[in-house]
Order: sequence, then C-alpha cells, then structure tokens
Amino acid sequence: MAVHQPTHRRSGFHLPSLRRTQAASGPEADVSAGAGTRTASAHVLASARVLMGFVFLWAFLDKTFGFGYATASGKGWTDGVSPTEGFLGHVAVGPMESTFHAWAGAAWADWLFMLGLLGVGLALTAGVALRLAALAGTVMMALMWVAEWPPAQHLSNGSASMSTNPFADYHLVYAVLLIALAAVSAGDVFGLGRLWARLPVVRDHGWLR
Repeated sequence: MAVHQPTHRRSGFHLPSLRRTQAASGPEADVSAGAGTRTASAHVLASARVLMGFVFLWAFLDKTFGFGYATASGKGWTDGVSPTEGFLGHVAVGPMESTFHAWAGAAWADWLFMLGLLGVGLALTAGVALRLAALAGTVMMALMWVAEWPPAQHLSNGSASMSTNPFADYHLVYAVLLIALAAVSAGDVFGLGRLWARLPVVRDHGWLR
C-alpha cells in the first residue's frame, strides 16, 4: 500500500528575496546616499568658511593690538603704528611698486585695509553678506598678490624674490575660496545665512546675500 505524504504547504519563516529587496531599496538608497553627501559637503564648506573668517579676524586683531605674531608687541594700530606702512612701504617688486609706496601709511589706506579685514572676517564667521565679503576679500587678495608679484624671480634691487610659483599662491587660493563660499551659500550651515536671507532688505537686493 502506498503511503501519500500530505500535500498542504507548511507555513514558516522565509528569508526575503535579496534580489527583490535590492531592487526595491536601490533608488531609496541612492537618494539617501546623495543627501548624506550633500550634508557632508555643506558641513565641510561651512567649516572652511569659519576658518577663513578667523584668518581675516585674527589679522585684524593682531594688527590692531600687536599680539606679537605678525605684528610685534607695541607696534599695533592702537599704539599709533600704521598697519599699512610696514607692508606697502617695503614693496620692492611689481608694476605698482611706486604706487604702493605712495599709499603706505596714508590714513585712508589704513582705515580701508583694517575695515576690510574686520568686515570680511565678521561676515565669513557669521555666514552673512558672503557676496560682499567675497568681493571685498578678492580685491584685497588681488592687491596683495600684485604687491608680492610672484611672477618676478628678482626684486627691483636684483636680489632673489624667493617666489616659489609664478602665478598660484595663497592669495589666489583665498580669493577663489571666498567666491566659492558665496556661490554655494555656505552661511546656511553653522551660520546665520538663512536668517540673513529672510531680511526684507536682503530679499530685495540679492547682492547683499
């Protein structure tokens, strides 16, 4: 006599199909990965913005009070020493050498330079008015680049200029970074960029963002 086994299916635990799970979750995973990448990029750019802001703010503070770094103690602006005379007065190369000598120590040059450092530094640190900060900072970096004139291998007195690159130096890197930070609205993370953008005057004048 033949014995027939039951033909009904047993209910039990089944592992889900890996192929179907991957097919269903693939697009969602891509979206999640893309969002994570954008978030990480935003945080990196915001960190670069804050660090750049500190570069400008520290330069302002050191030149104002003479903390003994780039500016010797007792040689600060508050001590009556011009913050532009030392740098511009010693320019010894480039097409604007005589012009920079004429500007060195002038009150208007001192105020423009120091207000530029302070304004750009505060804007970058707070994450506001990044377009204005990029414009002002780029102009400052361009003038400093001309003052050092990297293309020259020798100074006007014939001595070596010590230039290590005929074009790309840190002034150009700073200028490009300032423009990039403004272009991507880097003040929205770790900053007041979103609040600043909501102000009526800023909404009406995009160049203030």
